[in-house]
Amino acid sequence: MDYYILSYSHKNTDIAMREALSLEIKNPSTKEFLQDLVSNKFISEAVILSTCNRIEFILNVQNAEKAEEFLLDKLNNYSKIPLPELRTCADSYENLSAIHHLFSVASSLDSLVVGETQISGQLKSAFKFSYELGCCGLYLSRAIHFAFRCAASVRNSTSISQNSVSVASTAVAKAKEILGDLKSQFALVIGAGEMSNLCAKHLINAGCEVLIINREIQNAQKICDEIFALSPNAKIRAESFKDLSTYINEIPLIFSATGAPHTIITYDMVEVKDWNRYWFDLAVPRDIECEIMEKSDKIQIFAVDDLEDIVRKNLTLREEQAKIAYGIVGRATQEFFSWQQSLNVEPLIKTIRSLAKDAAMKELNKGIAKGYLPKDYEKNIEKTLHNAFNTFLHDLTINLKSVANTPKGDSVIESLRFLFEQDTQGKMLESYKCEYAQDKTLS
Repeated sequence: MDYYILSYSHKNTDIAMREALSLEIKNPSTKEFLQDLVSNKFISEAVILSTCNRIEFILNVQNAEKAEEFLLDKLNNYSKIPLPELRTCADSYENLSAIHHLFSVASSLDSLVVGETQISGQLKSAFKFSYELGCCGLYLSRAIHFAFRCAASVRNSTSISQNSVSVASTAVAKAKEILGDLKSQFALVIGAGEMSNLCAKHLINAGCEVLIINREIQNAQKICDEIFALSPNAKIRAESFKDLSTYINEIPLIFSATGAPHTIITYDMVEVKDWNRYWFDLAVPRDIECEIMEKSDKIQIFAVDDLEDIVRKNLTLREEQAKIAYGIVGRATQEFFSWQQSLNVEPLIKTIRSLAKDAAMKELNKGIAKGYLPKDYEKNIEKTLHNAFNTFLHDLTINLKSVANTPKGDSVIESLRFLFEQDTQGKMLESYKCEYAQDKTLS
């Protein structure tokens, strides 16, 4: 079984292509796509990580070439992007490079905004979604749990996430760059997910007045309540989504980050005004029709890919810490494969049997040396002792082999290695605890 990742990101695709490939958890097509992947005989497990700047297909496969062929064909049918373009743009990774890439992504080293903190939660949500569908089993669970552990190590050992930035904070920074002080500005935030939440908080911190709207107004109100708890004097309120067309023609500054599968602000909704408007579309698929800019030269629309000038400044500031972080990722990758090898039960069983034999022979030789046992009986006693520890270890050996390739087996094997091999570096259950690793059966 091999690890395989097919990656489309801000590094190799534009936003239009990522939009066509988007398979977010809320998208009804994602469930069917995942289930189709694991129904293929060459793909045993699959997780799809889909964000505003990447789509990662994280797979456990029996044949990488056949799995890639099937995946690309599915993507062609889903996105209508020609196969040659899908092949040319994709980055693919196998085994060692796949795990290194996964760990880099989880540690936000491959993000558009290096050091951003959203990616870890996004990966956890993608894993949970696949896990609960039964599309993610033992091998990807091991890799993703280890990825979280690596990401935690990067955060704790570097300052890469200190004064953390995100796509949301970068968008607000771009607005400041254009308008200067935001204290006299009024902004509309559309959506109530994490990105919208961050936008609202950054805008409030900049002294901006904020109106937040969402299809479920109670979710927008929750963000307001959360902000009021921290800043009682904040100028923020939640309103109904039904008045969207009114608000976009009254408010000059807009930040949109919904999970809608289609555009929510269309050409026909926009009225021509004689004042400048700056709209930040942080969603993929995009929330705002880009053709709107043709209607009025007073409207500027910024998508995720348009924030790269600020992103480059951020990258320069974090370059030194990124070097340290990549060193951690490299070591974690090697450590992961070493740990996987250690979960092989045969060497452990051999070690336990060897320890039992050594202990028995030591006591036998001691008994003969002290005259407790006659030398003439040595071979017979040795045979009896051998039969005794074989009998004693029989059930342990059978049970250990029966759980070897299950999630429960990882913790059992690690515990036995700790007891019999003095291995104090428990990699899974002690170093990283994940709610989806416990008390569940993985296929």
